[in-house]
Amino acid sequence: MTWWQALLLALIQGLTEFLPVSSSAHLILPQAVFGWTEQGVLIDVMAHFGTLFSVLLYFRRDVAEMLAGLGDLLARRLTRGAVLALNLIVATPPALLIGVLLASGGWDEALRSPWIIAVATILFGVVLWLSDVMARQDRDMDTLSWRGAFIMGAAQVLAFIPGTSRSGITMTAGRAIGLSRDAAARFSMLMSLPVIGAGGAYALVKLATGEETGGATLGQGLLVAALSFIVAYAAIALFLRFVTRIGFLPFMIYRVLLGVALIVWLVI
Repeated sequence: MTWWQALLLALIQGLTEFLPVSSSAHLILPQAVFGWTEQGVLIDVMAHFGTLFSVLLYFRRDVAEMLAGLGDLLARRLTRGAVLALNLIVATPPALLIGVLLASGGWDEALRSPWIIAVATILFGVVLWLSDVMARQDRDMDTLSWRGAFIMGAAQVLAFIPGTSRSGITMTAGRAIGLSRDAAARFSMLMSLPVIGAGGAYALVKLATGEETGGATLGQGLLVAALSFIVAYAAIALFLRFVTRIGFLPFMIYRVLLGVALIVWLVI
């Protein structure tokens, strides 16, 4: 792997991880278009942990409240932090369970097809927009029940289809159950903490067992982590600032154009 490839992958990961455009699709596409080899476990680890720490820093108050809420939850006191922690606990198992099953059966690699990416990019982009324009309520995150959290967690399972977008499909579910754009986006990003952490830890175990790193060096990995962190933090801040105003239509248009362009490229 060259330094400019590592730089490009870090920018893509950081920019697209929390936008509803599918980071996995954008990471797979350069390999398909330019004929690059798989970026390797080291780059996956560093990219995951870079974006993970951006969420931890940006939502540090919510994270601290959730950690304190775990004690309240054990003491059966339903404080705001306890409810937030409970919702995150309820939302996480579906994706972790399906992720383990897909990885153990090799299905995660089988899904990494440009055709699947193209169709999912278009389909779930349209579904995201429809859920937004048809939403009948704009409730804040504090009104989210454990049932709503489970629905968003179940929707997160679809993100294992490259092109779906983890943030996109969870925001779609959030809008469908009546959350405001801001609330759906915020809880979606908080939901990423255990999933991204688990994915990074899994890749770290693979790296520790001596599996192929894709030719990446430790220096390139550190570059990827730093840039993914910076770009992801900026993307979170800008997205949450403007999503209430701009809605999801621009992302739907982008996804449809990207999907159509990919289909044309595949056919040609």
